[in-house]
Amino acid sequence: THRAMLYRRHPLRLLSIHPDQQVKVGDGSMAGKDSLEAQETPEGRIVGIYIRIMEGAMTFLREEYTICAVFCVFFGLTIMGLVSWGTHSTKQGVATAVAFWIGASTSMLCGFLGMMIATYSNARTTLSASRREDGYTKAFNIAFRGGAVMGYMLCSLGVFTLWALLTVYKLFFDDMAMLMDCAAGYGLGGSTVAMFGRVGGGIYTKAADVGADLVGKVVAGLEEDDPATIADNVGDNVGDIAGMGSDLFGSFAESTCAALVIAAASVSTKQGESLSDAGWDALIFPISISASGILVCMLCSFFATDLRPVRTQPDIEKALKLQLVLSAVLMLPVTYGLAVALLPKEFTLESVRPQGHVTATPLKAFACVAMGTIGGMVIGIITEYFTSHTYVPVRELATACKSGAAVNVIFGLALGYKSCIVPVFVLALNIYVAFSLCDLYGIALAALGMLSTLATSLTIDGFGPISDNAGGIAEMAEFPPDVRERTDALDAAGNTTAAIGKGFAIGSAALVSLALYGAFVVRLKGLDVDVNLSGVNVMEPVTFAFVLIGAMNPYWFAALTMKSVGKAAGEMVEEVKRQFALTDSQGLSILTGSTEIKPDYDRCIAISTKSSLREMVGPGALVICSPLIAGTLFGVQAVFGLTGSLVSAVQLAISMSNSGGAWDNCKKYIKGCYSEDPELRFMKQPRTEQDRVSAARAREVHDAAVQGDTVGDPFKDTS
Repeated sequence: THRAMLYRRHPLRLLSIHPDQQVKVGDGSMAGKDSLEAQETPEGRIVGIYIRIMEGAMTFLREEYTICAVFCVFFGLTIMGLVSWGTHSTKQGVATAVAFWIGASTSMLCGFLGMMIATYSNARTTLSASRREDGYTKAFNIAFRGGAVMGYMLCSLGVFTLWALLTVYKLFFDDMAMLMDCAAGYGLGGSTVAMFGRVGGGIYTKAADVGADLVGKVVAGLEEDDPATIADNVGDNVGDIAGMGSDLFGSFAESTCAALVIAAASVSTKQGESLSDAGWDALIFPISISASGILVCMLCSFFATDLRPVRTQPDIEKALKLQLVLSAVLMLPVTYGLAVALLPKEFTLESVRPQGHVTATPLKAFACVAMGTIGGMVIGIITEYFTSHTYVPVRELATACKSGAAVNVIFGLALGYKSCIVPVFVLALNIYVAFSLCDLYGIALAALGMLSTLATSLTIDGFGPISDNAGGIAEMAEFPPDVRERTDALDAAGNTTAAIGKGFAIGSAALVSLALYGAFVVRLKGLDVDVNLSGVNVMEPVTFAFVLIGAMNPYWFAALTMKSVGKAAGEMVEEVKRQFALTDSQGLSILTGSTEIKPDYDRCIAISTKSSLREMVGPGALVICSPLIAGTLFGVQAVFGLTGSLVSAVQLAISMSNSGGAWDNCKKYIKGCYSEDPELRFMKQPRTEQDRVSAARAREVHDAAVQGDTVGDPFKDTS
């Protein structure tokens, strides 16, 4: 068939894989033959697909991280010079730059290892889904454990590296405030690489995804059968795995560093001693929250894989929701025990309010962390409601597709805007309670509380791209339709879990941004800066002007990234059309079964790679240069005003993420034939007379859903 013709490429090495065996690296004895042509079974065809996805992902990350490394070297030297000049201490400048480089390197390592784990897991998930008797259980467990390994590894690396950095710096610094100022470079390094990884990976994956959907599915009527599909699968790994992993690592690093800076800046008073004077254990309480979270999440993971295993399609979302809720609930008593054991009975904290100091207790600190943990769980549940096809919003979106793509887009945008309401109220309540109890330290603790179950968040977030890749591999390797049904069910749940992961990232980023802003204000105290630090007056002309500029920046960023995806997707569409139009000596094309013409996957991968690396520079420069230019030219009041970006970015990010996730699952809902309405059941081979009568109409509805999904792709995975 023409599908078999599409995937005849020469891998560098062969894998010997069978449904009931693990994947093993072979000796390449068939080198020189076309592996896909030589293999007669789907298990054999999976070889070349698996290798090509891994090679494409490694090639892109190598190119991207080379650019990031060069940038980080020069930016680190700039930080060294500015800090040395501002503090009149070369020692501080060098220490801050070293922390920045360590944070950037850790972020790159986390992204690379996460991508490797995901590519190892996707082929195994496909093979496990081919087991008729327990396909759901085996496939779910492999995809889930693949995400879990990534989650535990990233959290462990982040916690251990930061702890080791602080332990070493303690040998060189007696002043804890100075030590934490230098260690804050660790968070900046992590977020810098995360920003490039998220933008570059997002442009890569969505350029390929949009191109594959528009040409392959809408025009040619294929499933996963066009030259852009390999690039699309590569993009799932570099964008949704490496990019999101670096993104959440950056949030963890920034929130922890913000809490450490604020804690170390306090001084002892009559009301209580400072955390610095209370001892090292009290000072690193924020790190202990993240460390204990790894153990709690690891304990909870056995519920999904062993105690309550997945056996049918409805069990998938239940298992993932159980992970989310259970890990959050179990973190509460653990956090309380840590607060009582590590923190003094009363301690003072620097405040940005007129009194200058606030008195806190372990119970207040626990309340701040608990607010963040529960708030993250609520945001995750609300995200699931708006993005899962189990609930009303996505099903309404599917019904809207009967009126065409335009109505689908309108309903999808409305869904995204509506989904902001509860998360914003949750974040506002978190900020109010945390700030009232422990001032800015409380907000940093709330952010850490939201990220305390980071290992679980990364597990369910990594589950989605692994399942998505498994579905693409199943179609390309020509597994039976029932295998694709299982992988599609996993993928649909994965779309929801990916949206939940983005919800955690957005919510924690909002709290982290406020905490960093507070740390900035706190550290200005004692410096010779002409600004009233008892509070920031928004009605100052410069501050008010930059509030508006800051509120505009997220839209500027989104415009740059979405236009980049559009340009790259346009190039991808033209390339796929060109390859489909080629004919051989017999007048046959790829689609009509040519044996002479083979899909040029490398060219499609090159288009996505070049476009993403070229286009990620603009958005990155906007984010990094905005505060530097504002502060240098207009002073600290202008930097205060840039927090307006926080106000607009939260709603914009939540709405775009949830709209994109809902559009994606709307397509899965129609394609999976979950509805009783025959017009909402798209299948290539109708099974009943009613389905045959409605087949043409169902195809139109499916096309409208695909076009909505192409709009949502850059929404949720790039911008």
